[in-house]
Amino acid sequence: MAKIITDKQYVTIFTLAFLLVFFSGCSKTYYSAMEKVGIHKRDIMVDRVEDARDSQAEAQDQFKSALEQFDSVVKLKETNLKKAYDRLNTEYEDSEAAALEVSDRIAKVESVAEDLFDEWEQELTEYQSSELRRSSQKKLRATQRRYKEMLTTMHRAEASMEPVLKIFKDNVLFLKHNLNAQAIGSLQSEFANLKGEIEILIREMNAAIKSSNSFIADINK
Repeated sequence: MAKIITDKQYVTIFTLAFLLVFFSGCSKTYYSAMEKVGIHKRDIMVDRVEDARDSQAEAQDQFKSALEQFDSVVKLKETNLKKAYDRLNTEYEDSEAAALEVSDRIAKVESVAEDLFDEWEQELTEYQSSELRRSSQKKLRATQRRYKEMLTTMHRAEASMEPVLKIFKDNVLFLKHNLNAQAIGSLQSEFANLKGEIEILIREMNAAIKSSNSFIADINK
């Protein structure tokens, strides 16, 4: 006797099939849908570089805020150390989230850049005119060079967040387990190290933002 599939089972099977199709070719489907409304990979790349740049600026602000909070805690003489820990831990968690956002934005830039350059390389073979092919290839190589320069600054900025987060986490954990004046004293000795690392972070972020702006200006010419 044939097994009867209920409506609920049918919906589940259909949903799973749709998800498999969607995720197996989501990038291609996404690009095709965007191209139908006049938005091409180059436009998507510019948008993602802008998003990455903006996330770096936001991360800068967050890490500055974290440093200010850290400074305010280490200067306290008498206070509710539990509240001080809660404030510092919130700043750490916000900083960690900002760092993850920067990494995610950079990964999205890399994804569309790879697809764009692969497509561009393939389309070079479709030219009938040698002169036009050479001109397009020259532009492709120049764009790739500028992109690599920009990506290098992005990754340096991304890497500069790790030592800050490590110092921050260590001190937040220490304060959590030692809610006393001695813990505040330990934080005071760490403040200079944290400040120095955040200064490096801000410098690298500024370089990445400047490089992103330059790349966007060049590719929009």
